[in-house]
Amino acid sequence: MSASDRDLWVFAYGSLMWDPRFPHVETRPAVLHGYHRALCIFSVRNRGTPECPGLVVGLDRGGCCRGQALRVAAGDVEATRAYLYERELGTGVYTPALRKLRLDGNETVSALAFATRRDHAQYAGGLTPERAAELVLQGHGAYGSSLDYLQNVVRHLDAFGIDDGPLHHVLTIAEVKARPRY
Repeated sequence: MSASDRDLWVFAYGSLMWDPRFPHVETRPAVLHGYHRALCIFSVRNRGTPECPGLVVGLDRGGCCRGQALRVAAGDVEATRAYLYERELGTGVYTPALRKLRLDGNETVSALAFATRRDHAQYAGGLTPERAAELVLQGHGAYGSSLDYLQNVVRHLDAFGIDDGPLHHVLTIAEVKARPRY
């Protein structure tokens, strides 16, 4: 069986959870060890601009990340991979690689995941929650605001039963700062 005859698993941990925009035949809860979800990428295109960057999540080294595994049927793999490379690699901030995921039921699969490049100019690791909230509030780009993005991520994490305290904390700070003051 050649690689083109096999299904492809894709790891979704941010916007791919609610807006994959590619056909998939199965979705399962999954855990990726060795990486964690973090607001660690300056968004200069989709949720911000180079002059006024927003902030989005990436897979940063260390820990583990709960998300969703999306299985793409073999016949859709080539088009899906091309689409994902166009979507995720436009600025070069991610590195695509096949990584081991543990699915519900302890099954292990190899899945395409996009990890953050710490050596990239868009890497924003180590921000305080207050600074992260400021960037979330200022970011507006081709796909909308960074605040809308973070609200969507948190809402979907909640719906999937995935606790991510740091993202909830930054969202709370951002929403308080965004409230009108009378």
